[in-house]
Amino acid sequence: MALKDRIKRDTVDAMRAKDAVKLSALRMLSAAIQRREVDERITLDDSQVMAAIEKLIKQSRESIEQYEKGARADLVAKERADVAVWQAYLPQPLTDAEIDTLITDAITATGAASIKDMGKVMGALKPKLAGRADMGQVGAKIKSRLGA
Repeated sequence: MALKDRIKRDTVDAMRAKDAVKLSALRMLSAAIQRREVDERITLDDSQVMAAIEKLIKQSRESIEQYEKGARADLVAKERADVAVWQAYLPQPLTDAEIDTLITDAITATGAASIKDMGKVMGALKPKLAGRADMGQVGAKIKSRLGA
């Protein structure tokens, strides 16, 4: 089943179960997917839907930081609940050891020797890590390996 179809089905299930928290998060996700489809005049496939989910999660994590600074525990709890719902649609995250192995393989495969080759390594890794790792942290690990 396509990821978009699963999200739609789960939205209907949340409505029937009167689960307001899950319903709100799924509607926000559906809106983000639809907005991107309309803006780009395309139909998103599963990998593009995962990218939309990752973007929402990243935005929520940034919001959580701001709400914590502002002592808004109610909003922090809401954002965390949304993130928990969205993460269910992403594949299992990779462990640090698995990420390190993939980085080593990508560096070897691309022949990267310096920080100038970081783009090649990231390009090789992105499809393998989509939805399974924080690309910001992966970038930092690559920089340290390539001697930045």
